[in-house]
Amino acid sequence: MKLETARGLFLGLALSVTAIAAAAWQEPAPRVLEARDCSATETCPSAPPRKPAQAQAKPDANLLVLMFGLSGALKGEQ
Repeated sequence: MKLETARGLFLGLALSVTAIAAAAWQEPAPRVLEARDCSATETCPSAPPRKPAQAQAKPDANLLVLMFGLSGALKGEQ
């Protein structure tokens, strides 16, 4: 096989692989969903279920001392 033929074949394969990859990369553009877009036969995408709210953590005295010490260290105080 001649070198020119091999180069042409390689170039053709590379371009076809690039075209296939570009076609597979296409994703639908984001759009706003409206209620009228959903019909009885069609399922609408819904938001993921929310996680239950966690109770607020109350810092203890040791954590407050640590935070105070770290804030002083950030200012350059010792």
